[in-house]
Amino acid sequence: MSSKQNQFTIHFWGVRGSIACPGSETVRYGGNTPCIEMRVGGNRLIFDGGTGLRLLGLSLLSQMPVEANMFFTHSHWDHIQGFPFFVPAFIKGNRFHIYGAVAPNGSTIEQRLNDQMLHPNFPVPLQIMGAQLDFNNLEIGQRVQIGDVLVETALLNHPGEAVGYRVNWQGCSVAYISDTEHFPDRIDENVLWLARNADVMIYDATYTDEEYNSEKSSKVGWGHSTWQEAVKVAKAANVKKLVIFHHDPLHNDDFLDSIAEQVGQQFPDSLMAREGQSVQLVPSFVPSSEPEAVVDAKVSA
Repeated sequence: MSSKQNQFTIHFWGVRGSIACPGSETVRYGGNTPCIEMRVGGNRLIFDGGTGLRLLGLSLLSQMPVEANMFFTHSHWDHIQGFPFFVPAFIKGNRFHIYGAVAPNGSTIEQRLNDQMLHPNFPVPLQIMGAQLDFNNLEIGQRVQIGDVLVETALLNHPGEAVGYRVNWQGCSVAYISDTEHFPDRIDENVLWLARNADVMIYDATYTDEEYNSEKSSKVGWGHSTWQEAVKVAKAANVKKLVIFHHDPLHNDDFLDSIAEQVGQQFPDSLMAREGQSVQLVPSFVPSSEPEAVVDAKVSA
């Protein structure tokens, strides 16, 4: 088995929430909105299509033809705005399997990606894209099998609904939980289930508890969580590595450094997601003829 086929790599192309925020104060953590690439065995999985998707697309131009599976948590602007600028989707010979849940109003992920590219919003329609685009409507709770990779889904607490994902492969597991708002009196059972014993949990920690509960500008009901809640979930779910994600555009590099220090004090094996950063999981195999003979994964950042 080649090294690539025996690796599970997570690469962060966009780590911000709400709106892209380039500038001198966001250089170290990055200013692009959500996009995560996972190379799992021989498969390429892409989660969300924020402005970070444009950068991923440029990196793929040297790897044509490309086939990938794209999973959208939901279609709020910051999670789809990079799709019209995803160059590989315009190139014939590439193929993308696109997954998303049907919205509460009945619109499919295909309809929503199509609508954002219609006049007067955008000059070029989705139909101009030359790659083969295979759209798949997810039912929340559905499991998707891609070769030997299993993707599990669950409903998240977010205005207009969002989908959380868990990727399982060769004994390794990664939970991608964005966008979600915690409950005041308990840990969300769906979040706990997605994160159960995960090697890596990527969690929406847009705010601090102080910001979330602010009397002057409360964020209750806005659909996002805090780093303090992320730590609670990580401990309750027996997560190995916690990744703080979906940074507020108002949080500059120095502010995120201070959060990283506080998170590290409560959950040492943690990191703040940075644009361009990679986390690698390598499964350890026990010599056996049984495919289930897999032990704990090694995680490195």
